[in-house]
Amino acid sequence: MTAGKILVAAHRTSDLKLWAGWLGDAGFCTRQCSNPDAIPVAIREGFEVLFIGLYAADGENWLTRIEKLRNRFPASKIAVIAVDSSEDLAVHALHAGVHEYVRAPICASTLAAAARRISKQCSERAGDTRRSQPGMLGESQSVYNLRLRLDRLACADCNVLITGESGTGKELAAAALHSQSPRRTGMLLCVNCAAIPDALVESELFGRERGAFTGADTRQDGKLKAADGGVIFLDEVGDLSLYAQAKILRAVETREIYRLGSHRPIAFDARIVSATHRNLEEMVRLGQFRQDLFFRLNVGRVHVPALRERIEDLHLLVNYYLARLNPQMDTHVEGFSSAAWECLARYSWPGNIRELRNLLESVLINSTSSVISADELPAHFRLPVEILNKRSERDDLVEALLATNWNKSKAAEKLQWSRMKLYRKMVKHAVSGAA
Repeated sequence: MTAGKILVAAHRTSDLKLWAGWLGDAGFCTRQCSNPDAIPVAIREGFEVLFIGLYAADGENWLTRIEKLRNRFPASKIAVIAVDSSEDLAVHALHAGVHEYVRAPICASTLAAAARRISKQCSERAGDTRRSQPGMLGESQSVYNLRLRLDRLACADCNVLITGESGTGKELAAAALHSQSPRRTGMLLCVNCAAIPDALVESELFGRERGAFTGADTRQDGKLKAADGGVIFLDEVGDLSLYAQAKILRAVETREIYRLGSHRPIAFDARIVSATHRNLEEMVRLGQFRQDLFFRLNVGRVHVPALRERIEDLHLLVNYYLARLNPQMDTHVEGFSSAAWECLARYSWPGNIRELRNLLESVLINSTSSVISADELPAHFRLPVEILNKRSERDDLVEALLATNWNKSKAAEKLQWSRMKLYRKMVKHAVSGAA
């Protein structure tokens, strides 16, 4: 039985054939590579475990390459076969981020043992986050750090607050936490806090007794009890009213709820994961979010980076969505022209990955060619960089006004502007709202 796919890289052909043969005999599918430039291609084809021969003559050059590979492909596992081993080389290899260091004397059993250890690490991750979670796709350092943080918090059964702009994939981060945690056999129940009016908070979250109000013909469990043994995901928790926050606070503190119309407490056991695009610390300062609730939700913290902060992942994300949207929409778009790519790369992506998917759906519907040109992109993608920056300024302005409930003095303070500057920017960007 094949235990995994391994790329064996070395510049000595004799070593290359020998090592690949030993690993092949141990049940691994191997490919030989004598050209360092071919390694990234092989990784994209599924060879994410690398065994790299290290020789004294070019050890430093290879360690530099390994470090770059670790940064570019953080999910890959790298083993070094040190033909000319030394203590300094071992230390430098460790700093470069290798997972296994095989030193002389090199034999079939030592290579096979190292390969099995790496294979076990891969299987224990059972569906590495990059494969199982589409929203977690990426080879950038920020996504790699996000995966590490999610892995670490998944094992701790604490409350977690996920922050990030709209459209970045906060719900997928919550799903990754759930799927890697001891509660993965339980339910992941998502609640959109922005969609629950105050009149229905208790009924929706805590449940109701029969006859609790007109139309309550049956007893019904609330969301918190329904998530018993699993995870409840409170999306857009920053949009809860102070009334709703007070109701949720007691449940978070005591892990007990009262069905509407009942005086009997009911215990529930669900991990609470919350998410928001708002600045909760600022809302606490302004009295818009309860400090005690914030402290209880903000035990573990995860930040999902904006797309503009990981623009190097754009190619990977576009290819991922094209591969899935083409069959759904019966289209045959292969990619974008170089000019179109330049437009996409310099765009600020205020709507993040959600906006990227919407753009791809739009261009696939309207395009008749296999390669999308810059002219086929919406007009605002083709704006000069200076105008795109002005759009970003408008986004900051609107966000500050929304966060302060259109209190212009507080919005100006948040933006570190004078009140008159705020008025000028509102006129300039055609932003109007409550007086």
